[in-house]
Amino acid sequence: MDGTVVAVSRNGEYSFTKPNREGITLLAGLGVEGDVHAGATVKHRSRVARDPSQPNLRQVHLIHEELFAKVARAGFTVEPGRLGENVTTRGLDLLALPTGTLLHLGDTAVVEVTGLRNPCRQIDDFQAGLLKQVLGRDENGNVVRKAGIMSVVRTGGQVRPGDPIRVELPAEPHRALEPV
Repeated sequence: MDGTVVAVSRNGEYSFTKPNREGITLLAGLGVEGDVHAGATVKHRSRVARDPSQPNLRQVHLIHEELFAKVARAGFTVEPGRLGENVTTRGLDLLALPTGTLLHLGDTAVVEVTGLRNPCRQIDDFQAGLLKQVLGRDENGNVVRKAGIMSVVRTGGQVRPGDPIRVELPAEPHRALEPV
C-alpha cells in the first residue's frame, strides 16, 4: 500500500493554485515552510473568520494523481498543484485511509491524516463544472468527497518528487475520514 510523491507545491500568497517546486520543507506542527496555509492555527480565510484560534488540521493537502486521469475522461485538464494541493501522490488510495494514518514522505517527514478536503466553489471558478467531478453521492445518497485529504506535520523534513511514501495505519478500530 505504499506510493510515490509525484509533485510538491507551495505558495506564499493566497491563491487557489500552487506552483510546483523542486522540493518542499515540512515543519513539525506547522505545515509547509513558505506556504500561506502553514501555522499551528487555521489559515484558511473562511475558518479564520469563524474562529482564528482553531487548530490547523489542514497543514498539508494531498491529492492522488489518479484523480486527474478520472476528471480528464470527463474533459477536464488538471495538473499537480492546480487544485491547491501541496503533495501529489501516485499509487495510494488516499480517500480510503483511516483518520490517524501516518504517511512517511521521503527520508524523514511524517504527516498524520486528519480528514477529507471539503471541496468548495473555487474549484468551479478554476474550471466550470469541475466541482461536480470531485463531489458525488454513494448508493445511499451520502456525499462523497474526492478532492484529497488533509494532514498535519508530525516530523519535519524535505519532500521531493520521486520520494517514496510509506503508509503506517493506526491501531484498530479505524475511523473513516470526515471533512476537516
